[in-house]
Amino acid sequence: MNYLKKIKGLREPLPAKSSYLEVFFVFFGGFIAIAIVGYLTNSYNNIFVMGSFGATCVLLFGFPKSPFSQPRNILFGHLISTFVGLAFFHLVGDYWWSMALALASASSLMLLTRTVHPPAGSNPLIVFIMQANWDYLIFPTALGAIILILVGVTYNNISKNRHYPLYWF
Repeated sequence: MNYLKKIKGLREPLPAKSSYLEVFFVFFGGFIAIAIVGYLTNSYNNIFVMGSFGATCVLLFGFPKSPFSQPRNILFGHLISTFVGLAFFHLVGDYWWSMALALASASSLMLLTRTVHPPAGSNPLIVFIMQANWDYLIFPTALGAIILILVGVTYNNISKNRHYPLYWF
């Protein structure tokens, strides 16, 4: 019975509503970041963008004060998760259980290293779906994450009401 009560939730109030100016600011931050990695992908015949970067932009521009949004979490969260996905895919094999172990291991390593970045949790799955090679750790993971961080630092600090990042390492 106690378990069922938990499922009902605590009936906490919804988070505060964002102002239209804040929504507009977040919109353009995400647009600029993905436009840059998209442009680089089209211009240089290298992949600079991956699906989890969309969720990274939501955190980076919508919640810049979150620990999940800080540069070390974005960079190392993506690197750890992609590396673990690649290791399981190439060293263990393309099995459903290997993919599950890769996700569980990446999540655990991000927790252990205090570099949790929830969007990066999808990277091992992306590696398996794309059957990615080891260079996927550089293009798009490392360089794409660095570009997003640089855009986040530049753009978030344009606003007098924002200060990003809260910390680097």
